[in-house]
Amino acid sequence: MITSPTNALHRHIALAGFMGAGKTTLGSDLALALGRSFVDVDAEVEREAGTSIAEIFAARGESEFRLLEERRIREALEACEPAVIALGGGALGAEATRKALRERALTILIEVDVDKAWRRVSGARNRPLAGDEASFRKLFAERLPVYRDCADAVCPDLEGAILAAGGVEVAPGALARLGELVPAEGNISLISDENVAGLYAAAAKEALGDRLVSTHVLPAGEDAKTFASFQRLLEDLPLERGDLIVALGGGCVTDVGGFAAATYMRGIAWASVPTSLVGQVDAGIGGKTAINIESGKNLVGAFHWPARVVIDPDLLATLPEQERREGMAELVKHGVLLGQPVWELPDAQMVRTSAAYKLRIVLRDPHEHGVRATLNLGHTFAHALEKAGAFGRPTHGEAVALGLVAALSISNERYGLDPAWLQAVEDVLAPQPVAVDRDLAWTALFRDKKVAGGRPRFVLMEAPGKPVWGVELAEDEARKALDSLIADS
Repeated sequence: MITSPTNALHRHIALAGFMGAGKTTLGSDLALALGRSFVDVDAEVEREAGTSIAEIFAARGESEFRLLEERRIREALEACEPAVIALGGGALGAEATRKALRERALTILIEVDVDKAWRRVSGARNRPLAGDEASFRKLFAERLPVYRDCADAVCPDLEGAILAAGGVEVAPGALARLGELVPAEGNISLISDENVAGLYAAAAKEALGDRLVSTHVLPAGEDAKTFASFQRLLEDLPLERGDLIVALGGGCVTDVGGFAAATYMRGIAWASVPTSLVGQVDAGIGGKTAINIESGKNLVGAFHWPARVVIDPDLLATLPEQERREGMAELVKHGVLLGQPVWELPDAQMVRTSAAYKLRIVLRDPHEHGVRATLNLGHTFAHALEKAGAFGRPTHGEAVALGLVAALSISNERYGLDPAWLQAVEDVLAPQPVAVDRDLAWTALFRDKKVAGGRPRFVLMEAPGKPVWGVELAEDEARKALDSLIADS
């Protein structure tokens, strides 16, 4: 059961592992991806001492090096701004360091097998403990249990580190491990909807065991996100402040479940267990929670980061084709933002890569004060179409696909974006104009959450992987783009 930190939203990330694990390289890449500063403890010790680690060992001994190392780690952890910190291979030998990490950091073990580690460091001049292979292997065996005992997560690569930093587990069969993956204390209420409950509620109940005290079934789709549905849920919850909501379902369920957790008793913990493709790559990640009101989509909500997100790609096997297409719209959006055709990957890797991309954005900007706005690519147009269709048709995925067409078309005209990306969107998503009232859609455009100064703001693409946000369009340009998405009556 989890009792340690489940994400690094407001915590340092400490990378632990044996010499040769690649902590420095991965740590530098992770810091860049998350917009954090990077602290390489070994390099900091050398800078402070004015000499190499090997020379410190030779002149002052390992004990003096450990004192220098411990001090540098303490100073790094005491900094207010969360950073990525690469620890030396022997750093976890100090109890003071282990205690400080428990209090201030999410510790990720970077896995490496002993053979690979030896190949990487044998013969290196600045590795005083890597001179003899037999001793190297013995030290590896001695330290491995310490690493595992201290680690809050274990991963081998950059994507895995980003997922761990966000508290996200992506693994086939993860639903069966739900009980061990969610935080270990408190009773649990399980929230699902009419469609998902019949498929997966029984497995979730078995995994949660005796901690489960209530189950709540919401209407399917956007009907779950009405005030009436939300109020019924709040009235029925039997939880206390130390308890937990588990939201099992698509984006509508995680929206409502997360918002209930954000508001019930002024905020309790929750876990997101998305079962749809749109939930697994987008809606179930990042802590945005909301319900709809008559004026517009998702206008009442809160940022409330889940204690854990559990993504089981196996659950996509039962997804109807229409639901899969809903998720593909968000996944294609991520591919355009990333500048990679992630939709061409096998399902499990497609989900992992897309989820990691979203996390690298939302961990940098959890409350959408900057770069997180890029995730709204196509959504300003999409939400206007959804509102004009009374949240029936077009569906969210259909609307996002159309919104992407409008945004990429404008991007092509403004910035010369390669039209192959627009063609890819059309090939994969095959969006068709929808029959909604043009004036209602135009009015709804000005009720979007991204309106500033009374004017809607848009996300466009200067190039693949290079979004620009907060763009104001001329009124005739915006109206023309919106009208192109609406079928003639």
